[in-house]
This record gives sequence, C-alpha cells and structure tokens, in this order.
Amino acid sequence: MRKKTESPAPVVVIGAGMAGARLAARVPGATVIGEERHAPYNRVLLADVLAGRYAPDVIALPATEVRRGVRVVRIDRADRLVHCADGSVLRYGRLVLATGSNPVLPPLRGLGPTLPEGVNPFRTLDDALALRAAVRPRVRAVVIGGGLLGVSAARALAECGAQVVLAQQGGHLMERQLDPEAAALLRVHLEALGVEVHTECRVRGLRCAEGAVRAVELADGYELAADVTVLACGVRPRTGLARAAGLKVRKGIVVDDELRTSDPYVHALGDCAEHRSTLYGLAGPALEQADVLADVLAGRPARYEGTRALTRLTLRSPGPLAALDLAAFGEARPLPGDDVIRLADATRGAYRTVVVRDGRLAGGVLLGDLGAVSSLARTWQDDEPLPAAMSLLHLLTDGGH
Repeated sequence: MRKKTESPAPVVVIGAGMAGARLAARVPGATVIGEERHAPYNRVLLADVLAGRYAPDVIALPATEVRRGVRVVRIDRADRLVHCADGSVLRYGRLVLATGSNPVLPPLRGLGPTLPEGVNPFRTLDDALALRAAVRPRVRAVVIGGGLLGVSAARALAECGAQVVLAQQGGHLMERQLDPEAAALLRVHLEALGVEVHTECRVRGLRCAEGAVRAVELADGYELAADVTVLACGVRPRTGLARAAGLKVRKGIVVDDELRTSDPYVHALGDCAEHRSTLYGLAGPALEQADVLADVLAGRPARYEGTRALTRLTLRSPGPLAALDLAAFGEARPLPGDDVIRLADATRGAYRTVVVRDGRLAGGVLLGDLGAVSSLARTWQDDEPLPAAMSLLHLLTDGGH
C-alpha cells in the first residue's frame, strides 16, 4: 500500500509532553504527534494522581490538538519527512524533537524486557494509574530509588495505605539536591508517614513466581517482600530517532542557543536536549526552552542561555502530621573556602542552609518554612555579587528584605 504524504506543516513537533504542548500553544498551525493516548498533562503532578488527590483530567494542560497514540518510526532529513507507525507521512518545514526521556531500568536479576506483574516504572500517567489500581491498604510496596521521583512515589503509596519500603543505594535521600542534614529531616518525615527507609542499600534482583513479583532481593541476601515494586532509578533522554537520523547526540540531542540540532531545520528541547553539555530533566527548563524556541521559529531574536533551576516538593500528609515543604537550588555542597550558614529549628521541623562562593550565592536548601525561598532563588538566579552589607543570616531569616 502506498503511504499517503500529507500537506506540509510549517512546524511538526514529535512529543506531546509539557515541552511539546507549551511550544504548540505558542506556534500557530504546529502539528503535534504524541505516543501517549492521553491529552498532554502536567507530569509534575503524577504523584498526586497516584495518591488519589487529583483525577487525570485535573492535571491536563490547556487544550492542544495532538495526534494521540501515534508513534514516529523514522525521520527523513533529506526530504524533510516524518514517517509514523500508522503509515502516515508528514512533511515539515521545521521539525522539533520533544521526545522526552525513558525511565532507567536497572540491571537486576529477574528483570527482563517484559516487566513482571507488579513491577512498574513511574514516569507516565498510565504508570500512575496502573499503580493506583494495584495499591490498596496493607499491600507491600518497595520503591527502588531515593531521588525526587522515588520520594514522591513512596509518599503517595503511603497515602494509599500501602506498607512502603524505600530502598536507596546512596548514603542519603535526594543526593542530587539535598545535603545530609536536610536529607535526614526528610527521612524523619517519611518515616512518620510509615515509610521504611533503607539507605546504602543495593538491590540485586527480583524474586518472581508465576510471572509476578514476590520479593526484592538485596545484595546482602536479605529479601523485602513485595506485592508491588516501583522502579524510580532515574531517566535517560530518548535519542533513538535523532541518532538514527544522523543528528549529533552525546548524552542528549546536542542543541545550540537557538535550540537547533546539527541540522538547521531540526530543533530539540526538554528532557531529550543537551544544551552546553547540560541535561536538565526538569519541567522549568523545558518550558523556558519552549518559550525561547517559539520566538526563534517566529523569526524573533531569542537565545536560550540555560536555566538555573529550582526544585520544589511538598509532601502532603494524611491525618494530623503537617505537610513538609522543600526547596533546593544550585550547589548545596560547599567547597573549600566557601561560606556556609545553617539555621535549624527542631521543634518546628525547619532547616535552612546557603552556600556563598566568591561573593555570590552558590546554592541552598530550605525545609519547612519557605518564606525566604523566593528572594534567595532570585538572588541565585540573577548571579549578581551579594552586597557587602547583606549578611548570610539576613538572607536566611527574612529573605533579604
């Protein structure tokens, strides 16, 4: 059967995640192709769907026309064509790769190409809905990975009434964002929710029976009984289409300050894009890139200079336990010669620390009261020298006002 080539679209976007949807909303006439069957949604709120706090339609993004459930199989750069698995072929003037990232599946014994029943990644709305359907009170759930995603999943599962164990290979939770003191407070909060936390805990494999997971095997031989296992071991940029099309790829698809790839008619943004050797993997930079690229495609002068990203997390809690608010930015681990100040209030469960390097704010972590976070983050994002009269204590106690 001869493939039908559709009329050329000025802009074709592959990927209907947050970055692709944001771009399409700002580029009239863009054609968006999305593999997922759902309309574009806010991935940041997936843990709230898992916890039952939000229905899927609540996290939907503003309406964007998307070809849903369509997978792109090949890009023909010579003729500027996009070939889809359903046989359709689209011609483009400019192509945008917003293919996102895939969850990392760790090399565990018992984990093959097809996941056993009860083993789920936690990356998409379908993942959240599948976990929501599988979890009920007293179900034994093991979360592998103690980063931002694993912590969010563990909290949500605990809210569903599951008996949750969080297994983190590193020395403390959220190692990329938190220092050990802040991570210790986060651990106390999770344990108060009923989550059993194991750090410096290496998982060796899964024990399955009749195609379903029964336990998680640790390197020391101990087994954690599991009806449900969540893989939260990080993500990897989806670069297969770009690589097969001959575009320059390192860890991600390499782009310049106009989000152009090595082909001037092809752009990339979001989780799949590598800009100035940096992969962000966060919603904020992806949305900022989409705004810049919309201007570029419209012929307006615009350049993406990078994003100084702020991580925020709220761990809501059922019952009388107060929610825990967390914010982290920049480099919270001091280097020799840095100035550091920490304020801790054990009775209020509050903790603040900032690092100053060469007269500039290098990073910080706040737990509990986030009243100062806006001013601190703005000071860090502007990357301006701190006024001589501005003490670190002043920064932490009232946000510099």
